[in-house]
Amino acid sequence: MEQSSWLNSLLFNPFTTGLAVGLAVALVVWVRGWLKARELRRSLNKLREHLHIKLEIDASETERRKHEMDTIRQERDNLRNMVQVLNQKPGRPELRQMQVYQRAVEIMFEKSPGFAPAWQITLKEAEEELRQAERGIIPFFKRMTNSPSASNDRSGKRPLELEQNSGK
Repeated sequence: MEQSSWLNSLLFNPFTTGLAVGLAVALVVWVRGWLKARELRRSLNKLREHLHIKLEIDASETERRKHEMDTIRQERDNLRNMVQVLNQKPGRPELRQMQVYQRAVEIMFEKSPGFAPAWQITLKEAEEELRQAERGIIPFFKRMTNSPSASNDRSGKRPLELEQNSGK
């Protein structure tokens, strides 16, 4: 019994009782902290995984956009080169110049009331000169050097024809 009294006196001693209660509270707090830390580690790992997935998606999207931009730049450069090549093909500058002249003629018809009759006469003369050149009447050299037309001797008649046609 002596042993049990020694054990009883030790267990029911206020210091031992206080120590046991303190250790029990500390154990409960430690277990709760450990569980909370484990939960936080899981959440942290889950957030890291989400962040990693988001960064992978963003990286792939960025790569796709870069590739798309490179493709668009290449297409733009190809189109720019194609336009330059097409503009340098034989006849293109002449076609462009013809379009400029056509637009100038349209503007002159709108702005200048006396331009139309003079233009019609000049146009008929130019067509006649081209027909003669095609038949070989006007020398090839004169046609190519843009020298005054074969109607040099008719240059005196030209203003007279204009006056007669505009008077009609």
